[in-house]
Amino acid sequence: MHERAHDVSLHEKRGDVTTSRALKVHSSSLGISGECDVVEFIKNDSGVQVNGLEGKYDIIPIEYKKGRPKTNVCDELQLVAQAMCLEEMLCCCIPVGYLYYGEIKHRVKVEITDELRHQVEKCTEEMHNLYSRRYTPKVKQTKACKECSLVNICLPELDKIKKAS
Repeated sequence: MHERAHDVSLHEKRGDVTTSRALKVHSSSLGISGECDVVEFIKNDSGVQVNGLEGKYDIIPIEYKKGRPKTNVCDELQLVAQAMCLEEMLCCCIPVGYLYYGEIKHRVKVEITDELRHQVEKCTEEMHNLYSRRYTPKVKQTKACKECSLVNICLPELDKIKKAS
């Protein structure tokens, strides 16, 4: 499922919806970059112009997750960060996005609120602060670590190793 979401060769157009996969995004103001799993461009006369497409479009980011909805807002914050990057890149406002959960095979609508935007800004500010101090926080390893795409960078199992005395 996730491999398909990142397959850039699967560019689709169905009616008024153009689907782009593995779209690279960045935000200079937040100091972040990444890749959206899927972005839908829905033709709408009150939308924005998109390079390479004729007409105007509403932009809808969709993040794919293997499991089910979580009790915290980490998935929502990832989606909102992607939306904020797209907004900066395309000079638009994105009021909504979706999280697609593979376990329940369903899209969950996410309203991109000022509160969620503020949380993303706070998280990126904290990340840059940690980086500038050259401080790596200790990670609490969970079973989710095995499925994380950053497991080879984070190396959570190193936290269990005791120092030599």
